Amino acid sequence: MPDLYRSVLLFGAPGVGKGTQGELLGHLPGFVHMASGDIFRALDADSVLGRKFHEYSSQGLLVPDEVTIEVWRDHVHSRIEQGTYRPDAELLVLDGIPRNTAQCAALEAHIEVLQVVHLHAPDIDEMVERLKKRAAKHGRVDDADESVIRRRFEVYDEETSPVLKYYDPDLLSEIPAVGLPAEVLLRVLETIVPVYRARFGNPL
Repeated sequence: MPDLYRSVLLFGAPGVGKGTQGELLGHLPGFVHMASGDIFRALDADSVLGRKFHEYSSQGLLVPDEVTIEVWRDHVHSRIEQGTYRPDAELLVLDGIPRNTAQCAALEAHIEVLQVVHLHAPDIDEMVERLKKRAAKHGRVDDADESVIRRRFEVYDEETSPVLKYYDPDLLSEIPAVGLPAEVLLRVLETIVPVYRARFGNPL
């Protein structure tokens, strides 16, 4: 097992389609998708961490860094123990973490970043509508209030977008997140398949 989890980071503003692309990638042999939002939403709502997550997400704010890293690390360990993530043979696709430069620094002890995929779409209003539709479809209360959604964009600009400058520019791939999900997936795969092959070969 490698000392560091070899990883690809999915980045982009709320509603840009990170979760969709991550989920699609997670169905392919050799890729394991982990979304911090899904990890937090799976917490017991009555637990200390579950209540803390709701307290922040309901305001459109980020969960404190130390809590985020602790929950993420425990989740990765549990996936390894369950056999649903094999670090020596699978590339970790991270979605929603790291969300600021402090988390980047904290994660250096855990991950080796091989590629940073930045999904971008120009129309914020369109992404707001996407999030509202997603909230209605999946019952996600953190996406239901437009003022909270727009606050999330402000938080992204202030805290998360600087992450793109934290990593070596040679690791960064700018990918338009417009068109069909399959079209966007093709662009993502063109970027990360060579990264996977260079490190793991053929997983089959």
